[in-house]
Amino acid sequence: MPIGDNNGRIKVVIVEDESLYRDLLRVALSQHPLLDVVGTFADGQCALAAMTDLNAQVAILDIDLRSALNGVQVGLMLRQRWPQLGIVLLSNHGDPQFISSLPAEIMPGWSYLLKKSVSDVTALQRAIEGATVGLVVLDPRLATGMRPRVGGVLSRLTPRQQEVLALIAQGFTNAAIAQQLTLSEKSVENQINLLYQQLEVDRGRSALHPRVKAVLTYLNESRFTRPEAAAASPGRG
Repeated sequence: MPIGDNNGRIKVVIVEDESLYRDLLRVALSQHPLLDVVGTFADGQCALAAMTDLNAQVAILDIDLRSALNGVQVGLMLRQRWPQLGIVLLSNHGDPQFISSLPAEIMPGWSYLLKKSVSDVTALQRAIEGATVGLVVLDPRLATGMRPRVGGVLSRLTPRQQEVLALIAQGFTNAAIAQQLTLSEKSVENQINLLYQQLEVDRGRSALHPRVKAVLTYLNESRFTRPEAAAASPGRG
């Protein structure tokens, strides 16, 4: 699936009510060769009013906007108008319920990042690219804080399959997973096929991409252990 415009760049808008952080985020994203910041806004109403003329592919939204609409509400309204728009939610609070509470049918194309992870260029790129192509990508700190529920479907997975699933949830490709785990791509493909079988992911009939379905199962069938880094993160959002 192609990513970006004819120049290979992804058009991004930012909705963040803190002016300093909004400017820092704009500067950071503008320096990335694959990203093109086409608009920045302090609130959701202004973003909604301007989006028609911007042709954006991804909206990066602070969840805790100090206005009538929070970031999740803005994201839902944007997706009603532009169903293919990718959404990246930003927050200082590591709580996967912000995204797991969304209806499953609209989940493809939503990513969730902690604000402090924005400085990790590769994590940010995975979240944006994943949202652009309709995947679900979680912050690395959140993904590594997930633990299978006792007796749940994830407990059927081997430790290696659980590792692979955590990396899928972070937006890694098969090649990148192979590099992370020092495996061949073929081995990774085999592990993914096996975990799909264990999670009963139907790749033929489901309208959801199998990776999305696997990540949704990961969210719904895990308990979350809050990472200290996320709990101690300063600020509001």
